[in-house]
Amino acid sequence: MITLQRIHTCDAELYAYMEQLLQTSFPEQEYRPLNELREITDTQSNFYNNVILNDAAPVGLVTYWDFNTFRYMEHLAIDPTQRNEGFGKQVLEHLCPKLTPVILEVELPEEEMAIRRINFYKRQGFVLWDEEYSQPPYRSGDKSLPMKLMAYGSLSNSNFTHVEHVIHTEVYHKLY
Repeated sequence: MITLQRIHTCDAELYAYMEQLLQTSFPEQEYRPLNELREITDTQSNFYNNVILNDAAPVGLVTYWDFNTFRYMEHLAIDPTQRNEGFGKQVLEHLCPKLTPVILEVELPEEEMAIRRINFYKRQGFVLWDEEYSQPPYRSGDKSLPMKLMAYGSLSNSNFTHVEHVIHTEVYHKLY
């Protein structure tokens, strides 16, 4: 049975698992420096850093921010040794109805893996927004990454500007 366990840095074993999985699942430019992540995990009450457990064994991670009017899912990853077991689908089926509306970023639908990922989220009820979107850099000196936003729940394209502003200022600390 899939469960989520919110973790903090004091949960040493699970936290180490989450950091390792984050580093192996995402390019460095797609996650914040680990020291910043540790600080946010331990100090930001609206940030949820979770390990996905299957019968008490860790199989993945999911992080999200609660902004009251929507939730922003920053990272979702399943352990490479556990992929294609349906865990990602189970997590979304469990989380999304509780957190709705939910927003997440996806790579542009230009490569096969990105298209497969977008189609996976569509099968789980997410809608791909058409608007141009850039993920601000997590690290100084890095460039913004062209992405798309996907939404689950009651948000529509008309909410794009508000959602983009909240994500950019609260998650990436971009100043306008």
